[in-house]
Amino acid sequence: MALQVQNLSPAYFGMVMATGIVALAAYQVGLYWLAWGLTTIAILTYLVLWSLTFLRVYRHPRLFFGDMIDHLRGPGFFTMVAASGIVGSQFVVMAEAMSLGFAFWFLALFLWIILTYTIFTAFTVKEEKPTLDKGISGAWLLAVVATQSIAVLAALLAAHTPQPYRLDLNFLALSMWLWGGMLYIWMMSLIFYRYTFFKFAPGDLSPPYWINMGAMAISTLAGSLLIENAANAWFLHSIDPFIKGFTIFYWATGTWWIPMLVILGIWRHAYKRFPLAYDPLYWGAVFPLGMYAVATHRMATAMRFDFLEPLSTAFSYIAMVAWLVTFIAFLRTLGRSGQSR
Repeated sequence: MALQVQNLSPAYFGMVMATGIVALAAYQVGLYWLAWGLTTIAILTYLVLWSLTFLRVYRHPRLFFGDMIDHLRGPGFFTMVAASGIVGSQFVVMAEAMSLGFAFWFLALFLWIILTYTIFTAFTVKEEKPTLDKGISGAWLLAVVATQSIAVLAALLAAHTPQPYRLDLNFLALSMWLWGGMLYIWMMSLIFYRYTFFKFAPGDLSPPYWINMGAMAISTLAGSLLIENAANAWFLHSIDPFIKGFTIFYWATGTWWIPMLVILGIWRHAYKRFPLAYDPLYWGAVFPLGMYAVATHRMATAMRFDFLEPLSTAFSYIAMVAWLVTFIAFLRTLGRSGQSR
């Protein structure tokens, strides 16, 4: 256990993110028993990971904070923020537990502030930095996902909160939604440049590259919730066409990424024969599938795009299958590590 805690990946909270969003995908297609089962797994995993994280900070503080300022491992810490936001959203959507929703929202906001200004300040001022092709990956977009998870939960809470706090929550949700979109443009420009102008080996195509799509999917979800809230927020209503246009823009961008990522995955594993083995980072590939399903459904509802509902349903089931395969691989890996000890 000491070795596992010592080497615990900061991105392991992606398992909570993936499980939580797949639970919401199951909930929206009427599989309530599965949704609550996945929610239970997400909450238990969340608690276990926080326990292991605190243990790692206590036993191996140098490794923990060293990971935080590492260009490749540091962005993985944003899964803590996104996981908190997703679990909070589950409580609001599935149980209408506003008090728990607010508790997770405040926690997510606190973590976002600490991690954002710690990680990016460290990346800016550290003297020894990797080159672009060695220092950036799709995991950087977890910062966008974390930002948008706060926007999503704020918008969900705003719909159940009386004035004047409803106005405050909607304004904060809008601000975070806009900042998350700007951050995606900055980071995606660098990632796309790295894609096309540097040598690209199969090992470079790690699962978090699916966050290219997932970041746009959660941006779509946040925009859709803002559209739904516009009826009760004058400033949202005044810019409603802008929000709708950008929401479709985000959805279209995320949709474009899906075939591209599938093709690259086939190139990696079928053409280049890269071994397919369990890695905690694969939860970063499950999450975007579930988020795309939930975001497409919410956009279809908010903008009356009924023709998109079959797509949402299909991706809900694809996400469930992807989660099951990854979870089985996780259990097998856990079993083998237990036997080796």
